[in-house]
Amino acid sequence: MTLAAHTARHNVSIPLNGPELISLALAQWAEDHGVLLEFIKPGKPTQNAFIERFNRTYRTEILDFYLFRTLNEAREIAERWLNEYNSERPHESLNNLTQEEYRLMAEK
Repeated sequence: MTLAAHTARHNVSIPLNGPELISLALAQWAEDHGVLLEFIKPGKPTQNAFIERFNRTYRTEILDFYLFRTLNEAREIAERWLNEYNSERPHESLNNLTQEEYRLMAEK
């Protein structure tokens, strides 16, 4: 999709799905919802390693695996997967405990 802007001299076509406009939409959404966006420095994924790992796992197990027909279907699949990820799946970094087991142990 493009937006055509007409000036006295030029017809300009601007892609509406480009990264700069998506970023503007994300920034506006974040501001509207009181969310502070913090970006890691380029080339420094270790600044946020836990979410980078989660994103990789989510991409390979959900986004690359399913073809969603509706937004509701995507939400349902994501919810089931997240429940399994947090409650049923042991994590090596947590001494093979589930995240829920680890949280309960830490609260004692």
